[in-house]
Amino acid sequence: MIRRKLLRAAIFLAGFGFIAGSTLFAFAWFTVSIPDPNAYVNSQSTIIQYSNGQEIGRIGSQNREILPLAKIPLNLRNAVMAAEDRNFYSNKAFSATGIARALFNNLKSGSLNGEGGSTITQQYAKTAFLSPSRTVQRKIKELVISLKLENSLSKDQILENYLNTIYFGRGSYGVQTAAQQYFNRNANQLTLSQAAVVASILRSPGYYDPSLSKENEARLQNRFQYVINGMLAEKWITKEDAAKAKYPKVIPRTKVGQLSGPKGHLVAAVQKEMGKLGFTEDQLLVGGLVIKTTLDQRAQQSAVDAVTKLRPTKAPDNLHIGLAAIRPGTGEIIAMYGGADYLARQLNDATQSIAQAGSTFKPFAIIAGLEAEIPLTSMWNGDSPQLFDDLGKPYVVANYGEQGWGQISLLEATARSVNTVFVPLGQKAGLEKVVDAARRAGIPDSVAMVPTPSVVLGVASPHVMDVASAYATFAAQGIYSKPYLIASVSGPNKGVLYEGQTQTQEVFSNEVMADLTYALAGVVKNGSGTAALALGRPAAGKTGTSQSNASAWFSGYTPQLAASVAFFRDSASESLKGIGGMTSVTGGSFPARIWTAFMKGALKGEPVMSFPAPSNIGGLEPIVMTSGGIQKPKAK
Repeated sequence: MIRRKLLRAAIFLAGFGFIAGSTLFAFAWFTVSIPDPNAYVNSQSTIIQYSNGQEIGRIGSQNREILPLAKIPLNLRNAVMAAEDRNFYSNKAFSATGIARALFNNLKSGSLNGEGGSTITQQYAKTAFLSPSRTVQRKIKELVISLKLENSLSKDQILENYLNTIYFGRGSYGVQTAAQQYFNRNANQLTLSQAAVVASILRSPGYYDPSLSKENEARLQNRFQYVINGMLAEKWITKEDAAKAKYPKVIPRTKVGQLSGPKGHLVAAVQKEMGKLGFTEDQLLVGGLVIKTTLDQRAQQSAVDAVTKLRPTKAPDNLHIGLAAIRPGTGEIIAMYGGADYLARQLNDATQSIAQAGSTFKPFAIIAGLEAEIPLTSMWNGDSPQLFDDLGKPYVVANYGEQGWGQISLLEATARSVNTVFVPLGQKAGLEKVVDAARRAGIPDSVAMVPTPSVVLGVASPHVMDVASAYATFAAQGIYSKPYLIASVSGPNKGVLYEGQTQTQEVFSNEVMADLTYALAGVVKNGSGTAALALGRPAAGKTGTSQSNASAWFSGYTPQLAASVAFFRDSASESLKGIGGMTSVTGGSFPARIWTAFMKGALKGEPVMSFPAPSNIGGLEPIVMTSGGIQKPKAK
């Protein structure tokens, strides 16, 4: 009796609901038009690439790459239809039987959040044009828009839009980025089994992503089989195909974001550089740009590995290490290490942090001296300490460890980094000339330099990238190349929007550079930079340790590559002393070891090249130079 009453009530309500629903639908048909798509529904993230085309990271809130239907494999299309709408090509926007079946199953289960009855067209309409709210009005709008879409677009167009719009979890929108997130390959490279997994997940990524729980994996395996069975039932695959289709391994979910780790500094540097080139934030976030950088993937990995493996253990949190590498003659930045984790510290230690340069600036005094015909064979007083005149004021200069060297050639003084030789060298050549040499080499005007004796000893505080640029000029035999990071920018239609250009200028003669390189090669062969001998190929470089051990550098080059490594802390008043168990952290210790390890990896497979022979500017006679210094008695 009760069942009969319930049945009559249900029939009455159904009839009433049908009349009311039909009235609302008719009203909506004449009042609802296809609106503009939701913001960002067709947006594509910007892809940043290494020079070889491999991806570094992405910029943008929606991780999407739009593919034409012809480039989406048939198995993937069919798998999605098997999962979501097997009658897509024959139904008319919505499926009455599908809605009825979903309603029945949901009522049977006691839930309205279970099975969905939406066709692919309805899902696309909801995603692209409507809000996610669950109201009768929104559902009627969805049906009306779906019908009107079917009248204005072909089935292929709707399927293409859907496959590029729908959310697959893990921050991926569309089949291309879904394939990359779950299988680390492009959509056109998916196997049948992998395509079935991608199709299975889209119904509810949080419910099926196997990385989230074991229960999810069990559910995904069941749904995977449902999709394979559906493809077989629709004769989209053969029995043999279905039998061979085994549940594939899904790669783990990435737990870090685009800006985490050392890579974050690369992404941020590219964003900053793109702004300088005139690209807008909207272009970067939703424009689907492809940015190819000058960064070499192998060299970049070598930089990260070298710093990670060779940095001091138990170092203070505010120990910072910057590394930059530039290709001589082109200015291409091929590697940079800006820090261990961008999210922890947003200051790039290769391009934004500064540190006192120390003796890495001594080559500028050598250049000024060579241009003044002061030869490498010239002899100087290397005693320590000495007192020099600084515009009428006494300036006390001491060597590292206050070691005295007596009479010593400029060549040997370079290898030993003898301060009491380089100050008078700068004075004789002209301190303005020393500053000028630094500017010509690539130290920018933003780095303050005053033509006083201390400028020779590197009291200026450049960026690591600035010093790498200067040493790249040395490696290129006097050709300065403006450093650049962006090789090209393409739009979503593959049209080239920007191409980076090498900008060069000859700033030093070949002869001066040959002699300078000969002197700096001595630093590596038998001087303060012998750690770089482990590179196993000709190299030239200079150590640098600033006053009070606030920073330590090693900068050097081969004919093919120049790089600089610096150690420093948050403030110039904080010393490196004691770090790594060392009384003093010199440029020849950790920085030189990291530089060598980096260069080994970056140059692997490259031919071994030699430097030009020295030009012997000023002759080979050991001319004795008067330093102008006064021997200062050592403190007892």
